Amino acid sequence: MDTATTLPHVNATLNAITIVFLVAAFWLIKQKRIEAHRKAMLGALTVSALFLASYLVYHFTAPIFVFRGEGLVRPFYYALLISHVILAALATPLILVTAWRGLRRTDARHRALARWTWPVWMYVSVSGVAVYAMLYHVYA
Repeated sequence: MDTATTLPHVNATLNAITIVFLVAAFWLIKQKRIEAHRKAMLGALTVSALFLASYLVYHFTAPIFVFRGEGLVRPFYYALLISHVILAALATPLILVTAWRGLRRTDARHRALARWTWPVWMYVSVSGVAVYAMLYHVYA
């Protein structure tokens, strides 16, 4: 398997699946379907863990892919990329603590942190797909 050509597509797919799980989990908790919400969040957590493993393999084995867009799109792309990377680093411990609180059923503390974790996680997943699209499809 050539990681440079395969893993970016795998990573984007995993991010997209995470988005689906996160939207479903949000809807389920609004419906007060706690057990279904729990399963959707565990799905998002599992897919995100697979993404992280795949992402690390990619970045340790593949050359750096250079963004080919020109003009005003360049600062937009780099602002998106930088915000994505910073928030991804912040999201990882937030996700783990929020999941731990949810699994332990410390509901008030879980909800208080989830109000911040969910939008950050969603932004990271959506911006990851957007960065992928810009690198490999729009400005390839």
